[in-house]
Amino acid sequence: MKKKIVSYLMIIIAAYTWTGCKRDNTYEGGTTSAYISNFDLRKIYKGNEVSLNTGNMKGATSIKGVVVSDHSGLNMPAGVLAIQNVRHIGAIDSLRGIAIALGPDAANYIPGDSVLVKIEGGVLKRQNGILQITGLSAGNVTKVATGVPIPVNRVPSSAILAKPSDYESTLVAIVKAGFDPVAQPTDTYKGDKSINDGFDNLTLHTEPTATFANTSGLNFNGNYYGVVFNTIDANGKLKPHTRLRTLKDVSALSSTPEFSAIVISGYMADAEGGDGNYEYMQFLATRDINFAVTPYSVVATNNAGTASPTTIFPLKGWATGIDAVAGTTARTYKFNLTSGTVAKGEYFYVGGSAKLINGSNSTSISSAKWIRSFNYSTTDGDGFGLKTSGLLANSGNASGFAVFEGTNVNVNSEPIDAIFIGNGGSIYSAGLAAGYRIPNNDFYDKKNPITLAAQPFYLSGENKLGFSYVLPADQGFWNMLGGVYNDVLGKWMKARTQTNLDLDKTSGIGAIQNPAIRITKDANGVEIKRDTIAPTRLTSQLK
Repeated sequence: MKKKIVSYLMIIIAAYTWTGCKRDNTYEGGTTSAYISNFDLRKIYKGNEVSLNTGNMKGATSIKGVVVSDHSGLNMPAGVLAIQNVRHIGAIDSLRGIAIALGPDAANYIPGDSVLVKIEGGVLKRQNGILQITGLSAGNVTKVATGVPIPVNRVPSSAILAKPSDYESTLVAIVKAGFDPVAQPTDTYKGDKSINDGFDNLTLHTEPTATFANTSGLNFNGNYYGVVFNTIDANGKLKPHTRLRTLKDVSALSSTPEFSAIVISGYMADAEGGDGNYEYMQFLATRDINFAVTPYSVVATNNAGTASPTTIFPLKGWATGIDAVAGTTARTYKFNLTSGTVAKGEYFYVGGSAKLINGSNSTSISSAKWIRSFNYSTTDGDGFGLKTSGLLANSGNASGFAVFEGTNVNVNSEPIDAIFIGNGGSIYSAGLAAGYRIPNNDFYDKKNPITLAAQPFYLSGENKLGFSYVLPADQGFWNMLGGVYNDVLGKWMKARTQTNLDLDKTSGIGAIQNPAIRITKDANGVEIKRDTIAPTRLTSQLK
């Protein structure tokens, strides 16, 4: 295999962003202000305590923000008032918080209080792991409003772990999180608990004296709103955790897991050379399956401009290909999986009958587990879909594929897993309620987990995540999706990421089923880093 690996996280195609830190340079605002932003204030700290003055604050004397701490639940760090920006600086992503050491007076403020704090003369220092301003009193704080709305800031746990200082003293929402290990009926909030939101594990800390410390009945799945604080680990690194303020910061979601017997783990969408009969999709079984007893189906969608029916939205969802005009390429194409067996933890394949790893004259992978394969360039799909030279679009318009229980796929069918590539073309209409239905998985939610508003289609609501098209075309990239699926809980513990492996004609089956090695070199060609990129796995396989 060629030594070229291109890695991507899920691309955020549209307006689905996590507030964090996309900028490290100081905002130059124009005229000198009496107020310094938390963003710029935090930059003054270089590892040693510093006295704040108009010199190092560029003429400023104060900060302003909204209170996010709440001491009524007795779970905040003692004497700490946490405030964050009321808004971003200009159009940049600059939401930051800061802690003010006020002693008992910190309890006099509640979330939504808008405050002005004169910090000139205070000392900026990291104390008990938390960057805070000391040397102030209640007289430095002026409350100017109450009940100020605090926008929900949904942040993946992986982002907090990667940049703990940037989220410190801010209110975040950890969404669709479960306890790891699974909470038992008698477990309580007290102490340090690990919660997983599909991105990583983050510590949920509860003081033994908190009003809810001994509360049991922890949720299987829920949203956790909390303020992020840090401690210092044995290596001198920041170690973040989040703290609930009261039990009102917990929002229970479904307590019933949605197990997917099959998850998508990779795909070959653009083989080296022509695509006809050479595209294929890889899946991972999360349990033993006899397809003759329990059939499934796979539907691919190709929304290239010429795909039929053209110029309209997919009114019949994943079954839209049933309306394709003869002699054209159908918008959707179905494979029925009705024979063969697969074992839990085994990869299997669906696609062209060539069973070659990277287009014509490449290595045969016919020895792998193929559940359904035929020459789709000369044969119509199972139930719908016309013979085609390409199952998945390479045009820039959206394509993708999904797995369904059973073989009867219609306008209302919901997949058990699905992924999309790109977002172009006529693929979703809110007015017509037309589109491709999505599952609850690591990328998509049938209901917004915060507002609970229905969002059943790709591109509806917050369902904007899609993988990237890989360029150059016809290069033979294998799109490996690396994640961790918990086959006991029925949820993703690590969301899938896209790693594009540049295959050659002699690559073998191990290139798409085994971990890949990514080597980073400096300008002189000297290796400076080596990473192992794992394919999708089950938690039971990690033990």
